[in-house]
Parts: sequence; structure tokens; C-alpha cells
Amino acid sequence: MASKLTISTGQCSDQGIKPDNEDFHGITEPNEPQLTHKGITIAIADGMSGSDAGKVASQASVIGFMSDYYSTPDSWSVKHAAQKILSTTNSWLYSTGQARYESTKGLVTTLTILILKSNTAHIFHIGDTRIYRLSEGNFELLTHDHRIWVSDKKNHLSRAMGIEPHLDVDYRSVSLQPGDIFFLSTDGVHDFVPEKALKRLIIEYSEDLQRGAEAIMEAARAGESDDNMTCQLVRVESLPLQQENELLRQNANRPFPPPLEPGMILDGYRIVRELHASKRTQIYLAFDTKREKNIILKTPSVNYEDDPVYIEHFLHEEWAGKRINHENVLKVLETDRPKKWIYYVTEYIEGETLREWMNANPKPEIKQVCAIVEQIALGLRAFHRLEMLHQDLKPENVILDASGRVKIIDFGSVKIAGIAESAPQAADEPILGTLNYTAPEYLLGRRGDTRSDLYSLAVITYEMLNGALPFGREMPEKPDRIKLSRLEYVPSMHLNPMVPAWIDGALKKALAINPNQRHEDLFEFIHDLKHPNARFLSEKPAPIIEKNPLLFWQAVSALLLLTNLILIYLLSR
Repeated sequence: MASKLTISTGQCSDQGIKPDNEDFHGITEPNEPQLTHKGITIAIADGMSGSDAGKVASQASVIGFMSDYYSTPDSWSVKHAAQKILSTTNSWLYSTGQARYESTKGLVTTLTILILKSNTAHIFHIGDTRIYRLSEGNFELLTHDHRIWVSDKKNHLSRAMGIEPHLDVDYRSVSLQPGDIFFLSTDGVHDFVPEKALKRLIIEYSEDLQRGAEAIMEAARAGESDDNMTCQLVRVESLPLQQENELLRQNANRPFPPPLEPGMILDGYRIVRELHASKRTQIYLAFDTKREKNIILKTPSVNYEDDPVYIEHFLHEEWAGKRINHENVLKVLETDRPKKWIYYVTEYIEGETLREWMNANPKPEIKQVCAIVEQIALGLRAFHRLEMLHQDLKPENVILDASGRVKIIDFGSVKIAGIAESAPQAADEPILGTLNYTAPEYLLGRRGDTRSDLYSLAVITYEMLNGALPFGREMPEKPDRIKLSRLEYVPSMHLNPMVPAWIDGALKKALAINPNQRHEDLFEFIHDLKHPNARFLSEKPAPIIEKNPLLFWQAVSALLLLTNLILIYLLSR
């Protein structure tokens, strides 16, 4: 199997009997690294003939998408990137159409997009252009026409680009196989050539797709097409290996650094001392002899020198860190010299970990806690905006510098949506987070989302305020659904009576075992920490046995003792 995605294509477009061609189409086959990170894009659009500027709309939609898609962050998933662009394009078409033509039909077009990335085809569809797939002899329609029929001969589009301010896009993904042929067409073709004839022509010309596209156009003319005609044929020639990773391939020949001692120099970085070592990595304070400043140098452990999955994770740390530029996230530095070894370099921060700060401040002010937590949330939002999840947020992975600025460190467990599409996580891959701070859904083997990072942030917040974990004990070593369901949230008033009920309510919500019961957004949680939420204030107080079991049983014992004393007194008389 080839090491990359390759295709063959054929395409045609003609105005037919119409005075002008309002169809538009395009194919973009980028070079590396965009071929791996973004894939190949095929698009077809049919400007609505009843609109004022259907031709402009179809061209703007295809050209705009092709340009903007390859400018989105590499960390974004195909679905997220495409939907962002389509929504923006639709808003422009709608507002411009109304402003320039004073009509909701000013700039209206159908749009169907096929993106081939790694081993997957992603389909985005609005209108009545179509995508078919011929795979192992099966000819299947992959899209659904957005048409409303008012009679046997009359119909109109129920969905299109530019027709409404809000866009509803059909999305689906299908697995690819070498030899798959995709056929895209406007209604001037598929309405006038029966599916059986289309299948026969595609099979007949499967080795010459350009001639096949021309033959299909001829068939549409013979069928007396009364519209513009456009079709595209795309055959998948080869696919990348399912677990292939471009970063891994580029660094495959680089060795792991040897054990480093103070005074040793690695690519111009002089080792000052080792700061931390674990089974997985070593972290050193080093001096950049070229730029004359201290840096942090992180190296992989030689224990994993023959483990490609580990190497891939380590390389992704650097890849992810370089794409985040935020004051509350540790900066991974670009190297300005050839690298002979596998390692990466970050800024050096003079400060202490949040764990060290918590140990030194066992009873912090609530305002101080909220200020730190808000900075962590800002850093997390920088990850989430790039469709990344940190997945290992804990006090040891947060640093406070001398000025009080908070920075999230360690990218070892980061999940990158865009890369995950090309190299899906293995079912038996271990969880990389830390047990007491890891969201319960991860412990059950489920996928996480931004609410999973929120859970970890809420554990840290609870621990800062109360000096303990939120469920009164550590997470069970081998958690399952039953063990997790038995966990009971310990109200803050049991540990710190100074924590207001509304802050405790926000914590309880963010720490829900079921992620669907948590806040939807990080800053919804931050808002609830800083502003009393009437919902939490109006909740009925818990019975005293739940609020303070010790006090409850002490009161019961005292009452029983008093009752017994009264009985003894009465009997003695």
C-alpha cells in the first residue's frame, strides 16, 4: 500500500441550452504537509437560476471554501473546519444578497463538498447537487436532495447557500477503499441520465475518468437536459497506512538523546540540571548558548525507544504546543538549528507549581482561588479553540510565575482532533490522565470533550478551596459504572464553611459524573463561581444527616441519653 493518498480525476462543465453557465466546480490536491493534515477537496455548486446572481454565488462558494479550508488550523477536524467556513460563507451570501439585490434570492446556490483525508471521505451537502459512490460494484447515492415537490413537474429548493441567515448542512463520513469512484453532478446531469446508465458509463470508463465525464455529459444532452451540466469523477488510487503519522515519519531516523549530565551540550543547549524524571520523560533546565537564555529541554525516555506509539505521542506534544500562543499556556519554542535528536524546547518559567502553591496556602481567599482558576480556564480555552483537549489537568501541570501569572504546562496527553481523524486512538490505548483528576467518562473508556477538561478544573478548584478531593476519597483504582455511581459529592460546608452555597452549587454541577449534567462551557462555570446563581441559592437545603452526619448522630445520642435519664428519674420516684 502506498504511503499517501492519491487519486485520479475527470471533470466537465457546460452551459447546455442556457445562455450562461451558473454551475461551478473545483478540485484541490495539496502537497505535504497539507495533504496529510487537510486532505483533498472536491466541490460542486449549482447557482439557482431563479436568483439574481446564482453564478456569483456558486463561484464564491467553491473558490472561497477551497481557499479558506486550507487556511484553518491543522489541529481542527474536517467537520469543524468545514462547518465554520460554510456558516461564514452563507452569512456573507445572505447579507450581500439582501443588501445588493434587496432579495433573499440574490446570491443562492447549492453546494456539495467531498473531502478525502487519510482513510475517510467527509461529505458536506446543501441543495440538490449529488454525490454517488461506486464501490465493489455497488452504486450508492450518498446525499439527499433538498427539494420540495409542489406537483409532478414543479419543485423548489428547501435548502441552499444564501437563502436563509442560518445554515443547516448535511454531514456524513464513509470509509475509503482503493478503487472507490465518487461521482459528483448537478441536476442538469443526474436528472436526465438514469442511475443504471450512470453506473454503466462509470464502470466502462473507470480507467479513463476524463473520457467518462465527457461520455456522461453526452448522455445528459441525449436525454434532452434543459439546464447547465457539470460532473466530476474521482477514483481513489491509494491510501496511507491507517496508523501512519507524518510527524513520526519525518523523525523516524532521529535517535533518542543519551542520558544528560550537567555541562553536556545538546545541539547548542548546555544542560544545567535535571528538574524532573519519570518513566516516560526527562525534563532539564538548560542554557541556550546561541540566544543566551535559560530554556527547558524535554527528552523522551530510552525505555520507549522502540515504541512507535510512544514516539508519536511525544512528537504530538511539540506539534500541539507550537500551535498554541496564549499567555496562560507554556510556550513551545521553535528551534533555529538542525536537530540531531528527538526532543523539544520550551520557555523557562521561574515560579512554583500550583501544588506547591496549595501546600503553602492551605486556606486561600476565595477571590484569590477564583482568579487563578479563571486564568487556567483562559488557557484551556486556547486548547479548545484549536479543537484540542488537555486531558491531564492537575495541580502539578500548572505553574504560577513570580508575577502571579498562571500557565498550563505538559502536552503529553493532549488530544488533537485533526490528527485523531488520521490516526484514531487504539481501543486498548491506556488513559494518559491522572486518576483523581481524570473525568469519569475517560475511566469508562468513552470519548471526552471540553466538559472533560472542565471536570478536571473543577476538581482543582474544589481542592484549592477545601483542601480535599470532592468525593471524600480517591477515585477507585479500577473504576466501573457501579463504583462511580456510588461516589457522593461532599458539600464544601463540611470542610470549609466560608465557601458560599452558590459556589458549592457551581462545583457540584461541574463535577457531575454524567458529563451531560455539567456546564456546557468553561466560562459558564467561571461565571457561576463569581456571580451567585439563583438556581443554586434556591435549592432546598440538604437534611442535616447529609450536611453533617457527625453532628446528626451526636444530637441523636444526646437526645437518647436525655430520654433515658428522664425515664430513670421517673421510675425512681
